Amino acid sequence: MGVKFVIFAVLFVTIFGYVVMRLWNWLMPALFGWHVIGFWQAIGVLVLSKILFGGFHGRHGRRMRWRHRMTERWEQMTPEEREKFRHSMRGRCGPFETPAGETKA
Repeated sequence: MGVKFVIFAVLFVTIFGYVVMRLWNWLMPALFGWHVIGFWQAIGVLVLSKILFGGFHGRHGRRMRWRHRMTERWEQMTPEEREKFRHSMRGRCGPFETPAGETKA
């Protein structure tokens, strides 16, 4: 199982690096006058973009767990607690409107 993972990871990085290299060499010199890059530089661009933007993952990660936990907490709050929460967050995060289907207390 581990060997398959390593093989697929190497294959994925190789193909993806090649695609990035080809796209870069096709677009960047023509559009911006930048230099042509090689395969290892394309891999470096991929690693840098992963570090800077945190992409390449198919799962939703921490944001969705945070949203799910917050939804559960919100559903367990009384209308008074919700209004108190909205009031406390108003100064920090901007205006909080009453969601559709809820009445203000």
